[in-house]
Amino acid sequence: MQIPHDTRRALDVVVALVNTAAEPDQPDGLSDIGALRGFVQEYAISDVGELGARDLAGVRTVRSKFAQVFAAPSARAASVLINELVATAGTTPQLTDHDGYDWHVHYFAPGASVGDHLAADGGMALAFIVVSGEQERLRRCEAPDCRRAFVDLSRNRSRRYCDSRTCGNRLHVAAYRARRKEADAGPSEQEEIVNGGEQQQDPDHR
Repeated sequence: MQIPHDTRRALDVVVALVNTAAEPDQPDGLSDIGALRGFVQEYAISDVGELGARDLAGVRTVRSKFAQVFAAPSARAASVLINELVATAGTTPQLTDHDGYDWHVHYFAPGASVGDHLAADGGMALAFIVVSGEQERLRRCEAPDCRRAFVDLSRNRSRRYCDSRTCGNRLHVAAYRARRKEADAGPSEQEEIVNGGEQQQDPDHR
């Protein structure tokens, strides 16, 4: 699947944001303003001013909306959520080549809050996926102990696990060990059956 560079980057930010949500085995990755600052710096979110409590609340709301898109049962359901996101953010497409990046499109309005910034760019990136007929690529990891979001960019849409916790490798190793254990137990079980049969026949051969 061919995705423009700026769209791919926006999708990466969407996934990262969704995966900051609290889970049974992890705390909220956006627990305070300091954590939000760290997220903004890590993902080089541009044109962000001083951050405050309102920004934190706004980004958490956008995070929840993004998570709902990943859980949407159909493209139509996803489109309703995405339309609401981009409408609320007040998208204003503009060409830019800031910070050494080649020409690309920003969808957030000048002076937008960080929440609106993420909603506009992330919402349009998700819209690209839906318009391309690829909504099913928005997935959650199928490992029993992991529900992290990811975008399946495999050629045949076959990816089942996220890569941040090597979930696929862990399950493959576990399956391999289970097969080996079953194979190793096989001869012993057969021997037990044979021996048991011989023992049952002993009285007849006295």
